[in-house]
This record gives sequence, C-alpha cells and structure tokens, in this order.
Amino acid sequence: MAGARAAASTSTPILHVDMDAFYASVLLRDRPELQHLPVIVGGGHRGVVLAANYPAREYGVRSAMTATRARRLCPHAVVLQPDYDTFTTVSTAVMALFRRTTSLVEAISLDEAFLDVSGAVRRLGSPLEIAEDLRATIHDEQGITCSVGIAASISVAKLASKRAKPDGVVVVPPEEITSFLHPLDVGDLYGVGEKTQAMLHRLGLITVGDLAHTPVRTLQRAVGVHLGAHLHDLAWGADRREVAPRSTGAFGHGGRGAAGGEADPEKSMGAQETFGRDTDDREVVLREVLKLTAKVATRLRAAEVAGRTVTITVRFADFTTITRSRTLAEPTDVTQEIYAAAVRLYDALGLQRAR
Repeated sequence: MAGARAAASTSTPILHVDMDAFYASVLLRDRPELQHLPVIVGGGHRGVVLAANYPAREYGVRSAMTATRARRLCPHAVVLQPDYDTFTTVSTAVMALFRRTTSLVEAISLDEAFLDVSGAVRRLGSPLEIAEDLRATIHDEQGITCSVGIAASISVAKLASKRAKPDGVVVVPPEEITSFLHPLDVGDLYGVGEKTQAMLHRLGLITVGDLAHTPVRTLQRAVGVHLGAHLHDLAWGADRREVAPRSTGAFGHGGRGAAGGEADPEKSMGAQETFGRDTDDREVVLREVLKLTAKVATRLRAAEVAGRTVTITVRFADFTTITRSRTLAEPTDVTQEIYAAAVRLYDALGLQRAR
C-alpha cells in the first residue's frame, strides 16, 4: 500500500516537495499564539485571500477567494498582511537546500519543487531518507513544515505530495501506481485543468481508471492526437517528463517547443490580467504578479528556454501605461527569481495612481 513507510528505492527517485500553507506558515512562525486559530493572509477590505492556514480551510476559506466571502465563511479569522520579502527569503533558502541535495531541482513556484535524487542515494540514503532529512532541516531552519511525494515520475510524485498533506510523506512504488491513480478523478492528474476535466467528464470519463481503460486511439479522436496520447500515459503513470533543472526563469528568448520539432522562436513570453476594478492595493497587485509569474515560468520550462530580462507593464485608470525592465545577471526560468525582479520593478514605481 502506498504510504509514508513503503520501501523507497532507486525505482522511486522523484520527490515533489511542497511547503504546507506556505504563506500563512511563514507569518505564523513569530505568532505561535495563532497557530491553532483560523488565519487568513491578505484579504484586506478590497483584496483577495493570498493564503489560509489549515484551521481556516476547515471553514471553506481558500486562496484567491474574495475577502468578503472569506469573512462570511469565517468571521472570526485573524487576518495578517503578507510580507513578500520574507516569503522570497524563505523560498530562496529552501531552494538552496534542495540544490545542496541534488543538482536536479525544478522549482515550480515559491513553495514547491521537483527533485531527482537518483544521483544522491549513495551519498545520502534512500529517497525516503532524503525526504525525511529535508523535512527535518526545513522545519529546524525555517520553522515551517512540508509534505513530500515520492514516486518514479513527476506526475505521480505531485499527486503523492497532495495525499501526504499536511506534514507527511507518501511513497508510491511502481507496482502500486495503478491502485493509487485509478480511483482518482481525472481532474487530479498533474496538468489537467478545469476545461480538460470538463471535456473528459462529458465523454463519460470520470476517474483516471476510466481514462486508462479507454483505447488511446479513441482518446485521440476525441481530444486530439498529442493530448490523447499524453492523457493515456498519465493514467498509467507513464509520464516521460524529466526534472528540468534550471538555476534560472524570465520573459526571455524562445527556442524549441515542448511538443518537439523546431518552432519559430518567441522573442518573449508574457502574461497579463486586467482587474475587475481599479486598485492600488499592493497586496492585490503582487498576488496577481505572483500568479502571472508562475504562469510565464511554467511556459518557459515547457519550452526549455530561459531569459534575462524581466519586464512589467502597468496600465492606469486613465489608460496611460508605464513599462519597466530589469536585466538579470544570468538567464533564468525560476518562478521566485522572476517574481523577485518583478516586485522590485513594481515597488520602484511608487504607484498611487489607480484611484
């Protein structure tokens, strides 16, 4: 049975390490009296919820929820303001720990990363031992907890870490992949978004097992050749993606597309969002910057490119626009490095014009 104490070996070298309620946990390090109370990060008068700790989640509070709805669900929650500089500092320290463990580290957001520890087992022990050491070090040095999924592939490790939350480890040995995957909803598969989930549900494919037992050619006729084959592979745990180590993610130059074949190189990658109403609330803006940064960094890694120049564009209520750029020392595709540069650019503007 998949579990924390299943025998992890070199057949399960992929770790997905995910901090538990990262933003709330970082802020609560210095507020131990709040540890067992519902806490919301962000959610000011006009804002949205950046994060919620586990007691707040028991009331249904979730990240990206409006402050009004969060207060309605949990009126007695303690609201803390985000500290983006501290979030970035803690994230940088955690990622440095990962890179001391193995050179094969793929940071996918400020608070989570994939590690391939196949080259570290002789030096540091089994993947399970490595995971437990990482968890202990993060707790001792940063005062927060994390959950780890261990498996033979990226997609299964990601799902295993979700099962491990909070503050646990789940190992999925190769022989237990199907029993672990097949009862899950198709929407749980790594990389399957709401639109794809809805499309599969309309086809009567509700569980991963349904997907796995559908002939691949049938899937390809329904959703396309590439996606059909990819989904079928995921349903059997046959994710061919490898951990893609980058010391560096930015909005930079293009290259070979993830689907293979030579594509016309993109000179930049970006993402944008228009708020439903004008705001100069730094909390609201930076939460959106973080979301957009993660989206761009994901595209960069999928395209196997990196870049050096981070650019932000801000459009005001009067439709005037300001653009600012920062060139980094080295190319990067790491979310937190792009985000840190974008925050510095934004703060340098000293914006008070949205109203």
